[in-house]
Amino acid sequence: MKRAFDITAASLGLLFLSPIFLMVMLLVKLSDKGPAFYGHRRIGHNGQEFRCLKFRTMVVNGDKVLQEHLRNNPKAMEEWRETRKLQDDPRVTTVGSVLRKLSLDELPQLINILRGEMSVVGPRPVVLDELELYESSAVYYLQARPGLTGLWQISGRNDVSYAARVAFDTHYVENWSLIRDVKIIAQTIPAVCMQRGSY
Repeated sequence: MKRAFDITAASLGLLFLSPIFLMVMLLVKLSDKGPAFYGHRRIGHNGQEFRCLKFRTMVVNGDKVLQEHLRNNPKAMEEWRETRKLQDDPRVTTVGSVLRKLSLDELPQLINILRGEMSVVGPRPVVLDELELYESSAVYYLQARPGLTGLWQISGRNDVSYAARVAFDTHYVENWSLIRDVKIIAQTIPAVCMQRGSY
């Protein structure tokens, strides 16, 4: 039932949002001539790796820029170790910053949903190093497909701690229902519009 819902929602999303897709692709390409899309390896259902698609929001040599920034900024290194995110990330482009605030960078994940790698609603997709931070709760994460949206996204996103994020994912998997998915989707729209916890 959940998979049928995902296929229907992702198909309709790609159909109706295609003009926005084209506009964002053009903006990203014109901003620095790099590729419009970026695929980052994440851990999915049952531990299977997949390439989580996004519109590119960072400079092409992002890994090099990040390592240099962390080397020269101890506070940034501490923030990265705790959250795997940076509030002031030197890799993010001007166009990318806008896309992130509006969550438009994540629209290509509709393709991941059609492929069966993700779900419309689920835990936030993580990299392998992050999964270790879940400790015993990792078993719950691995039972579900990562989501385009979820409890974390409607509950403050980057304004909440990583431990709270793990708790949200665990609670979601333990208490899943299709009605709860619909409610989360409905709450995602105002959360995105208000840009709660986005950076």
